[in-house]
Amino acid sequence: MTVYNDESGTDGALRRSLGVSRRSFLSTCTAAAATAIAAPVIGASPAFAQPASHKGHDHGHGQDLVPAAKRGIILYTVRDATGRDPLSSNLPSGFREVFKELARYGYKQVEFAGYGQHANAPGGSNLETVEGAKLLRSWLDDYGLRAQGNHGFIPSSWPLNQADLDQFKRTLEIANILGMDHMGTGGDPTGSAYRADWDVAADKWNALGQIAHRAGIKLYTHNHDAAYGFLLDGGPLDAQGRPTRSSGIRKLEYFLKVTDPKTVWLEMDIFWAHVAQYKFHTYTAHDGSQRENIFDPAALVRRNNKRYPLFHAKDGVVNTTSGQGYDMVPFGTGVIDYRTFFSRVGEKNYRNPMVEQDNAPSSTDLAQSLNHARIGYDNLAALRK
Repeated sequence: MTVYNDESGTDGALRRSLGVSRRSFLSTCTAAAATAIAAPVIGASPAFAQPASHKGHDHGHGQDLVPAAKRGIILYTVRDATGRDPLSSNLPSGFREVFKELARYGYKQVEFAGYGQHANAPGGSNLETVEGAKLLRSWLDDYGLRAQGNHGFIPSSWPLNQADLDQFKRTLEIANILGMDHMGTGGDPTGSAYRADWDVAADKWNALGQIAHRAGIKLYTHNHDAAYGFLLDGGPLDAQGRPTRSSGIRKLEYFLKVTDPKTVWLEMDIFWAHVAQYKFHTYTAHDGSQRENIFDPAALVRRNNKRYPLFHAKDGVVNTTSGQGYDMVPFGTGVIDYRTFFSRVGEKNYRNPMVEQDNAPSSTDLAQSLNHARIGYDNLAALRK
């Protein structure tokens, strides 16, 4: 297994730049030896949370933290609208009308979550073809939008079988027609906690990344909280011969070390990284001791600077009964401190934040997802440094 480590400080203590005060930490934790934090570390990390009223939607002063050309949205947020029957509703329906509406709000970028829409929408139900991609590209161009990525097909086979390889290359062709710089997936490279499985996943992604690179595309993986849990890489073995303890490195940290920085990229979902900060803070070291390691997502991005071209900008409010620590809300209406996060990670002309809200569609308020997309744009545009 080749280790790619052209970034400095990857194994440094994650807590170093947190600035966690004793008072703010203790106010959100139960006993130090507990396996779960009683409440999210609100106010503890300069990367993240502070009360929404302090998030500073200053429309008149300072510099934009997210330039106008970089304000995007993943279409999963408005999937009910793209999937709506235009013959049964006066609301925007299908890709073309949704693009028009999102452009009206001010968005300049979109990230796809597949290419399906309602059969009665212009172009029909399946636009994951060369002709469908050309049609989508014409609509994007009409409304001044740029596609920046897609959560699409990643082969399940390894070594790659021919059918998977052919399909993967077709997805790259479609990405190029759409003008994307990036193409990826919404799933983890592996669901395993074990280093050996992440080694296999790294071999696969390095190979896929090379194929994508030859096509002029940056291949990325998008991850939820589980991928920021601790890797099991040592200590006593279980009955199946697998390690039971951790060195304290997180799964995606390890993935970053053993994949090629020139061909494998990541998209951080900032909400789910925040959930990981809440959930995964203590691990059992190789010697059996309990150790604390508070996750600092902004520091991870800074240490692996260019490998994070994409973000999902998703907000939350505290809910310590959910097991995740947060409930999703429209972007800019929660407690995640995006002003500080974007200030810390910098490179604003390189990053591409995509507004996302998984629960925006509503069966009782059919306009909700588009309304929340508009709120998200306004709050993204309001971020100032």
